[in-house]
Amino acid sequence: MDLKSKAQKVKTDLPAIFLSLKDHETPFIAKFFAAVTVVYALSPIDLIPDFIPLLGYLDDLVLLPVFAAITIHFIPKTIWEKNLALAADLWKGGKPKKWFYAVPIILFWVIIVWLVSSR
Repeated sequence: MDLKSKAQKVKTDLPAIFLSLKDHETPFIAKFFAAVTVVYALSPIDLIPDFIPLLGYLDDLVLLPVFAAITIHFIPKTIWEKNLALAADLWKGGKPKKWFYAVPIILFWVIIVWLVSSR
């Protein structure tokens, strides 16, 4: 499997991981790893900042697929297949209209700005 197909696989797996995180049938350990994976994927804070040439994207190319693989390992196969099928239809009508999924990220940055400015 080449790098382009691996990147495409992670791109299709992330929505399914997010749906598995919300699924009530998903075991706790899988939800924990799903939360770590989704937060890392959405977080603007990286282990190595993206502006560093070559190394900046290396953590995204290595860590994100590793987090996704670990998460998928802990999700039962039936739950994973169900959420993977649901994720395939998630983007059919364009971007999802549920903007409120951005609220935790916005809240995170508001808290960071407030903490920095309050000193």
